[in-house]
Amino acid sequence: MKILVLGGDGYLGWPTAMNLTAHGHEVAVVDNYLRRNICREEDCEPLYEVPNLNSRVRQWKRQSGYKIQIFIGDLCQWDFMETVFRSFEPEAIVHYAEQPSAPYSMLNRNAATLTLKNNLDVTANVIFAVREFSPQAHIVKIGTMGEYGTPNIDIEEGWIDIEHKGRSQKFLYPRQASSLYHTTKIMDTDLLWFYVRMWDLRVTDLMQGPVYGIHTDETNDDPQLLPFFNYDELFGTVLNRFIVQAVADYPLTVFGKGGQTRGYLNIKDTLQCVRLSLEKSADPGELRIFNQLVETFSVNDLAQRVKDAGSGFGLNVQIKSVENPRKEAEDHYYNPAHTGLLELGLEPNYLSEEVLGKMIETVLRHKDNINRDAIFRGVKWA
Repeated sequence: MKILVLGGDGYLGWPTAMNLTAHGHEVAVVDNYLRRNICREEDCEPLYEVPNLNSRVRQWKRQSGYKIQIFIGDLCQWDFMETVFRSFEPEAIVHYAEQPSAPYSMLNRNAATLTLKNNLDVTANVIFAVREFSPQAHIVKIGTMGEYGTPNIDIEEGWIDIEHKGRSQKFLYPRQASSLYHTTKIMDTDLLWFYVRMWDLRVTDLMQGPVYGIHTDETNDDPQLLPFFNYDELFGTVLNRFIVQAVADYPLTVFGKGGQTRGYLNIKDTLQCVRLSLEKSADPGELRIFNQLVETFSVNDLAQRVKDAGSGFGLNVQIKSVENPRKEAEDHYYNPAHTGLLELGLEPNYLSEEVLGKMIETVLRHKDNINRDAIFRGVKWA
């Protein structure tokens, strides 16, 4: 297929582009370097320097022989979106092109406004571009398990059957976001569902849990092909943060009681899930939703695993409970269904001591780059 990866410079976007070309697809990536710019502005640059898209594409071609087309620009601008779609004529679109950080969205009014405008404008433009230029194209949208919140019932896979006063109907599973970022993702789902009903679009919405990891099958330990690896409070996911804190001799920052439980997956599994969703498309007029996770852990579980793995490298890892800057349940029920992607063929990579060890080895090589001041700054929800 001809696949357009929006947000193709990001932590997940770049590895996705390499993986899709390695599996025979023709790929173009689009980005405006928003995440890079925010990281510079907020003094939270990634652990190691990441080449720009032109350099990465050249290196990938040298190593693999596969080409990737590049578009640099702002997808909030309709003229640019039109240029991309007319030039590339995609058969499928992977939509990562959003401000991805919950803490950043809660930082201040400017960050909140940027998050709202970017995330909703890009999603709307994608919908209208598919309608106008590629009406048969399949949209694979990266949502988040955070849309569901932490309800006191099982989380179904996107939909729930309701019986009420003798009648029944299938509805989108209720959403209850825990940050402004997650709220924009709920709005994405609602926009897509509306236009699926209106225009018979074909859409897969992947409710993804927090992702961890650095290496994929395509990176081959080539430092020029590694994805962004943020470890700061704004953009780093929890396990990635804990690994860097362990190496930096910085106590692992467990928020509050540490009972917050979520569904996690290795970056390699994100690539599998996206590719399987693309290759086994949703039908016209279908909003297909998968819960994209492999295992559930509490924050305490992850902290203890990192502590145990660190001891094998002679690291004296300390765990410290800090006042929770977020407004969230610290003890809660959590049981999400996640069978759909397994049925498509997902072969999970589980969180093992070997996986943690390889991450620690990589971070140790870049230990001198760690900016301790960026690790925790206590962005408060309320």
